Amino acid sequence: MKVQKISDNVHYVGVNDRTTDRFESLWPLPNGVSYNSYLVTGSDKSAIIDGVELSHALQQIDAVKSILGDRQPDYLVINHMEPDHSGAISLLRQAFPDLTIVGNAQALSMVEGFYGVTGNFLTVKEGDELSLGENVTLSFIMTPMVHWPETMVTYLRENKLAFSGDAFGCFGALNGAVVDTDMDTDRYFSEMIRYYSNIVGKYGVFVQKAIKKLDNIEIETICPTHGPVWHDRIEEVVGLYNRLSRYEPLTDGVTIVYGSMYGNTERMAEFVAEALADAGVRNISIRNAAKDDLSFIIADLFTNAGVVIASPTYSDTVFPPLAAVIDAMTLRGLVNRPTAVLGEYTWSPQAAKKITARLAECGITPVIEPISAKQSPTAEVLESCKTLAYALAGQLKKADTPS
Repeated sequence: MKVQKISDNVHYVGVNDRTTDRFESLWPLPNGVSYNSYLVTGSDKSAIIDGVELSHALQQIDAVKSILGDRQPDYLVINHMEPDHSGAISLLRQAFPDLTIVGNAQALSMVEGFYGVTGNFLTVKEGDELSLGENVTLSFIMTPMVHWPETMVTYLRENKLAFSGDAFGCFGALNGAVVDTDMDTDRYFSEMIRYYSNIVGKYGVFVQKAIKKLDNIEIETICPTHGPVWHDRIEEVVGLYNRLSRYEPLTDGVTIVYGSMYGNTERMAEFVAEALADAGVRNISIRNAAKDDLSFIIADLFTNAGVVIASPTYSDTVFPPLAAVIDAMTLRGLVNRPTAVLGEYTWSPQAAKKITARLAECGITPVIEPISAKQSPTAEVLESCKTLAYALAGQLKKADTPS
């Protein structure tokens, strides 16, 4: 593996994973994922910033040795204890027995809890500094609940460089280059939306607090634990995280999520999509909840301003894949989306009722009375679907109009 320089005293010692199918055993990785780690060298000492996932630990160790030669790294700074970043801790301590593990109190308690590693710890708190030599100073900024309680950012003051942990990361392995300056990063932005919405989405209020903290320091480079190192496109990346963490939609479009066993609910969903297009809505995403992975549905829900949920009645309740979508919305607090509800049933009109009740529990009221079709949608029902679509489009236009 070629070790790449980020600056004269910062090297990339991370790895790519093109084998794992699902991140956290949940979220698809069609383009793989990187586990980013960095080595900071000073005139006196050196520090590894974050580990990698266990199965890739030997690659990380080899990269560190290729830079330092016979010299041993002095510190391992842990910004985030999730095992895709901390899994290598035991092997790193075996390879470098005198390695001091640096983290906040919560992180260090997790080191022992996860790996049974104890001793030679350095506990840091907000504003503490660690010198690696002349003009190489690490300082520590606590960013709890982005998205675990022990998360922090390590700031290399002289380089104006932030090692940001999971913040500002994304899915997608790195294809040769590491820094955005040296690659086309456009493809990573959709994966950033999916990464944020799937994993961090519940914790928007804490992301906002972290962004406000980071606003107070000058940052020219962001080194996250997943995805490219950001230099040229920092403003866009921070702006995207800022909008997503405020639950602000990225388009004035609509996500239609439906389930359909025999095609009747699908007909209603398709008809609503056509009516929305007639009403001037340009960004329309249609997702079959029984077929499309929940990961991509969640990303669409964060992206678009409006939502249509269409479900048949199944065992006197909501079609299970649609129930999972509603669970995902409510778990993440995605409540500021104008929403419309469609139902279909054979003998018991429960789907629309139960969707509406579930949404009401988290403060969502449909923009128009839900519509239910008995057995198959009649011309009258389809006309009502058109009315629903126009009402939703009007609500979106109203929301988009400056006050």
